Amino acid sequence: MKYISNKKSILTLFLIAVIAFTSYSFLGNGSRYFVIAQNMDLYSKLYKELNNTYVDNVEPSKLMRTGIDAMLKSLDPYTNYISEAQIETYRMQQNSAAGAIGAELMQYGEDVVIEEIIEDMGAQAAGLMAGDVILEVNGKSAEGRSVAEITQVLEGQTDTDVRISVKRMGQSDPIEATITRSKEVVTSVPYHGLLEDGIAYVKLKTFLKHGCTAEVIDAIAELEKEHGSELKGLVFDLRSNGGGLLNEAISMVNIFVGSGNMVVSTKGKIKSWDKEYKTNSGARFGDLPVTVLVNERSASASEIVSGAIQDLDRGVIIGQRSFGKGLVQQSKKMNIIGIGNDAQIKLTVAKYYLPSGRCVQALDYSGRYRDGTISVPDSLRTKFKTANGRTVYDGSGVEPDVFTDAPKYSNITESLRKKHLIFDYATKYRLKHDSIAPPKEYAFTDADFEDFVQFLEDKQYNYKTSTEKVLEKLRKSAEQEKYFAAIDESLSSLEEKIAKEKSQDLRKYKNELKDLLQAEIIKRYYYQNGAVQANLEKDVEVKKAIEVIKDESRYKEILTVAK
Repeated sequence: MKYISNKKSILTLFLIAVIAFTSYSFLGNGSRYFVIAQNMDLYSKLYKELNNTYVDNVEPSKLMRTGIDAMLKSLDPYTNYISEAQIETYRMQQNSAAGAIGAELMQYGEDVVIEEIIEDMGAQAAGLMAGDVILEVNGKSAEGRSVAEITQVLEGQTDTDVRISVKRMGQSDPIEATITRSKEVVTSVPYHGLLEDGIAYVKLKTFLKHGCTAEVIDAIAELEKEHGSELKGLVFDLRSNGGGLLNEAISMVNIFVGSGNMVVSTKGKIKSWDKEYKTNSGARFGDLPVTVLVNERSASASEIVSGAIQDLDRGVIIGQRSFGKGLVQQSKKMNIIGIGNDAQIKLTVAKYYLPSGRCVQALDYSGRYRDGTISVPDSLRTKFKTANGRTVYDGSGVEPDVFTDAPKYSNITESLRKKHLIFDYATKYRLKHDSIAPPKEYAFTDADFEDFVQFLEDKQYNYKTSTEKVLEKLRKSAEQEKYFAAIDESLSSLEEKIAKEKSQDLRKYKNELKDLLQAEIIKRYYYQNGAVQANLEKDVEVKKAIEVIKDESRYKEILTVAK
């Protein structure tokens, strides 16, 4: 009886909140008010019926949370409810106060494994390595836990300790470590350096850290000093940068664009969200030729920076189309009687627009397209003009001025990556070699590759080629149409020849595999800084950026309209 009474109390409080909400929010909105009121009534009656009649006891708060999550999920991925129990972690993340151990995790079958160690943070200091399998955190087993669950336990208040137990390849006994949490982002610029002919390169991995603009300014100034004269150009790498702070994005554009220029504006249903953000000081590097690298994982603040530079014709964008996130979120307290004053809802309140007036949001979550897709169709994308009159489009991220193909790997390479066998070999290599040459000098040799081939001898990495899939369909069609007996021998012969060719794939794609193995191994010793350096010489987008900067007439031609 006490359980039922408790459920009735919660239901009563919920209904009071619903009545107050509908009375306050919808009074005077005509037919819309009545439609919403009817649906609220339907929801409350359904909730009450489940509580009173359903064959098993239901937990009211769990049932309500399921309903809330499903309702918000139907809107967009960024609108969600944060309960009172989740609020402390959320606050720390929002205020950049969350402490982390400095380790990126990945799911590896049933285990959670350290994928990457961040330099100069607690995990490195404690001697943890990429490839270590997490066994326990603060004395609690990690078995059956997801990456998200383990991450939530590892994160906490800055300067507090967390105890961790890991299993390392080739060692029977677990390794125990106590790690002090520190701020997650140590540096926003993992690498900067001179490429050739006075062209600078700066990699920015995130906009989450206050002061990341100052880091970029310092990096460029240092390279300018190192070069001994004025730089010939900048390759600004925003690939896989998921964004962060809006004010840092605006300041970043201001490095290259002078005072009084529009960077971004926001528009929402509520008038107070109609805002404009402009540069407010002189440009530190206003005359420096700039190329910006983006890819499909460049999002949010990265798109504001690259999109504003493109709209203002200040630089050339190179790479692949960016992610396409043009939505703005705000958190609001819910203050629900009897449930708690700390619960919040983080909801999408506006869209942001670049200087040309376009919004880069690539997915429409409103469900307005009849075919069920949420991608904005090309036929509905609108033309806009840059400062020089070049045509750009909304509804699909930032499209580069110079497109390059995303890296594509062979079937065998994709299979080895998916099975984590390149990762595992790098783990084995690191445990066998205490040190390697610096990133620009280290080379993964042919002898090393032979060792890798031997490492794979007892490993499973089966894969199907496109040709095999076609033959499989042909075999099924032949069986259905009664041609199988006539072509069976030919099909079998083809399959044998393909199998023979596949056995040579390791040798055929040797150079591709060596490049990936080399990069993964360098990352084990020199972390993110080394990983960036390792890829620069063979980086297609970087080469293209250098080519564009060195060809002054082409650079100018890209940024102007043909007459």
